[in-house]
Amino acid sequence: MTDTDHVSTHDAAADARNDDIKIYVDGNIVHRDDAKVSVYDSGFMLGDGIWEGLRLYDGVLSFLDAHLDRLYEAALYLDLDIGMDRDQLTAAIHDTLRANDMHTDVHLRVMVTRGRKRKPFQHPHLSIWGSTIVIIAEHSKPDETMVQRGIRLHTVPHHRGLPLTQDAKLNSHSKLNCIIALNHAIRAGADEALMLDPFGFVNTTNACNFFIVRKGAVWTSTGDYCMNGITRQKVIDLCRENAIPVYERNFSLVDTYGADEAFLTGTFGAQTPVFEIDGRVIGGGKAGPVFHRIRGLYKDLIKEQVALAKG
Repeated sequence: MTDTDHVSTHDAAADARNDDIKIYVDGNIVHRDDAKVSVYDSGFMLGDGIWEGLRLYDGVLSFLDAHLDRLYEAALYLDLDIGMDRDQLTAAIHDTLRANDMHTDVHLRVMVTRGRKRKPFQHPHLSIWGSTIVIIAEHSKPDETMVQRGIRLHTVPHHRGLPLTQDAKLNSHSKLNCIIALNHAIRAGADEALMLDPFGFVNTTNACNFFIVRKGAVWTSTGDYCMNGITRQKVIDLCRENAIPVYERNFSLVDTYGADEAFLTGTFGAQTPVFEIDGRVIGGGKAGPVFHRIRGLYKDLIKEQVALAKG
C-alpha cells in the first residue's frame, strides 16, 4: 500500500496561493520562506508549547471565544505567559489574515511556545526572552469527497493516558503519542488510529474526536481522556437541541464494531464519516442518515454564526 492509498481528515485541495502566504512571527508578518524561529526555541527543542486550529468562514473566525478559552486555560496550567491578552492576540490573527487578503475557507494554526532558551535544557527559567507566537493562515478547503470515501480506522495499543502523565486536554506541541499511534495504524493499512483510554474503553483517534451511532442514538466517550474538542462539543449541543439522543459514556470495541454509523469531528473537517474499523465495515460503507443530519445542522450553525457576527 502506498501513501496515495491513504486518506486523512485533513485532506484539502491543493491551492497555489499557499506558496506565497505571509506568516506572523513575534510581531512581524513575513513571507513563508523567511518565517523562522531559533533552534533554541522551547517548542522546537522540547515540544514546550500549545496551539489552536481555527477556521475562517465568510470573514468570521468560527467559535473564536471557545478556542481562546482553551488556549489561555492551557497556558495557565503550563505557567506559560503568552505575553498578549485575548484582544491583542485576536488583533494579530486578523492582521495575518489581512496581510494575506484572506476572507473565507482559511485554516489557521496559532502556536505559542515558552520561547527561546538560554541553554538547551528543560528548566522554564532558561526561557528568558518571553514567548514565541507564530500564526500560520492557509487557503484550505476540506475535500468534500471525504463524505463518499470515508475513513478507515485501526485500533492501536497506544492509549490516551491519565491526566497525571500528560493530560489529553492539552493541545500541546508534544504530539509524539499520537504520531506513534498514527504510524502504527498506517502500517496496518488504515488512515487513522483509534485509541482506547487507560481502561480499554473506546476514546478518540490520533487527530479527532470519535462518535458512533446505535439505533439512532449518538455515543461518544466520557471526555475524560480525550481532547476537549470545540467541534465535539458543538455536535453534542446540536444533538441535544434537535432531539437526537446523545450519550457521553464508556463503550467498548464490541459496541463500536456493531455500530450503525461512526464519524469523527474536528475543526478542519467538521464531521468525517468512518467506513471501516479494524477491517470491519461500518454502516455498509457509506455515510448514514444521522451523520448527514448532524452535518447539515452544523453547517446551519456556521451560517447563523456568520450572519450574527455581520449584524
